[in-house]
Amino acid sequence: MGTLLRRVLLSLALLAAAAAPGAAAAAARLSTSYYSRSCPRAEQIVSDVVAAKQQANPSTAAGTLRLFFHDCFVSGCDASVLVSPLSSDRTPERAAEINLSLPGDAFDAVARAKAALEAACPGTVSCADILALAARDLVGILGGPRFPVPLGRRDARRSDARDVEGNLPRTNMSARAMTVLFARKGITPQEMVALAGAHTVGFSHCSEFAHRVYNYKGKGGGASGHDPSLNPEFARALQSSCAGYESNPDISIFNDIVTPREFDELYFKNLPRGLGLLASDAALWEYPPTKVFVQQYADNRTAFFQDFAKAMQKLGTVGVKTGRQGVVRRQCDILD
Repeated sequence: MGTLLRRVLLSLALLAAAAAPGAAAAAARLSTSYYSRSCPRAEQIVSDVVAAKQQANPSTAAGTLRLFFHDCFVSGCDASVLVSPLSSDRTPERAAEINLSLPGDAFDAVARAKAALEAACPGTVSCADILALAARDLVGILGGPRFPVPLGRRDARRSDARDVEGNLPRTNMSARAMTVLFARKGITPQEMVALAGAHTVGFSHCSEFAHRVYNYKGKGGGASGHDPSLNPEFARALQSSCAGYESNPDISIFNDIVTPREFDELYFKNLPRGLGLLASDAALWEYPPTKVFVQQYADNRTAFFQDFAKAMQKLGTVGVKTGRQGVVRRQCDILD
């Protein structure tokens, strides 16, 4: 690893460390045995509900992972993204432009788990904890790693769409910009790349990558009309599959076209082959401080699974509220 690359990684790691003390303190207040007396079957209830939901609607897992990330990165892992616009006197996070594509199956999975828990242990298990457990369980269902989830998060008392802008990565963001954004949340470049591996499942709408496929304006664009970093055959297939996306915004493509329903390392193997769907995916391979980790995970599934599990645990501590800092909402889509 070159000297310049080491310096970049060190500076980003220091920025992440500067943001981390609050996360460390919050993590210390969480516990895997938090509901051992108040609701001992909490984890099993969530697991059973989301497994049934995934079987009925296979897009649930990827959607729930995305929902968890969008919740944690805005105002912390506090279920504020779950609040419905119909139940709030202000515009909540869920109604922000970048959140409009969050899938209904994911919201429904959490709502079903909450209903089951309210029947078993009224007013006990927070929506924030349910979302963290659901994301973990659904990764396991798709063949990914299972890992302990410390619990004890409380739910937010507010949700405001104005908090969203600038806190979530955009699909056309550079890798450098993403590393800075993630560092502000206490997430290192390596942890960021591991979390990006969640794109091994799920799909993206054509509007999110159309600028790479039609009339590409960036460096190296030519008669082909597409981003030259895309595999040419893949680019032509995208041009064909996304034709008419402007009139039909629901047209979408799997993020990992090789094994779209399996949680594995193929996402990372795809990037050097020009099979990264989003510009932000491709950017991870083009930027040296993140490329090194893409290669590592492409070569070693075990390393990816181990680091993904650790990164998810860390993500789950971002901005958490405990004790009197929050509440346990009776319904996840309504502010109490």
